[in-house]
Amino acid sequence: MRNVLIVLSGPSGVGKGTIANKLIERNSNLALSVSCTTRNPREGEIDGKHYFFISKEDFKDKVKNDGFLEYSEHFENFYGTPREFVETKLQSKDVLLEIDVNGGLNVKANYPKAILIMIAPPSEEELYARLIGRATESEEKIKLRMSRLNFELSQSDKYDYTVVNDDLQKAIEQIEEIIKYEKNK
Repeated sequence: MRNVLIVLSGPSGVGKGTIANKLIERNSNLALSVSCTTRNPREGEIDGKHYFFISKEDFKDKVKNDGFLEYSEHFENFYGTPREFVETKLQSKDVLLEIDVNGGLNVKANYPKAILIMIAPPSEEELYARLIGRATESEEKIKLRMSRLNFELSQSDKYDYTVVNDDLQKAIEQIEEIIKYEKNK
């Protein structure tokens, strides 16, 4: 049985973070990947646990040396999935990445054995209700997130699997079955 790299992607508010955390809690052979970033740590964030906080110069060196499975720039800071960290973890565990659709497709291009799972909402209306219910963002930000919905879901045909998160427990169990199946291939 081989260890696998699993990528969870999907629209904002679909439940990726909740699913990822529950999968990690339930599966001792599953490790969550830690990304690198050039932004400063927020209060309570721990280097090596929440992110690897590195300088822009170190980040650019890693890019030049093929040190990331994927990377991107957001709001003048860089974020990336460190290749060495993931490959080291894969020697002893399955690894889970929770990243956006573009990042997921870049991981697949750089690591073709990665298993891409798109987490989809049961409906656009339900996703909107979830984003409103979180009460963490302005109406403007919610509209911006909703505007990406069609693009993100249009990429699902490039993913290996799509799981609709209409029931959290069911979605978690479906992903666990996918992982089990892929490990035994």
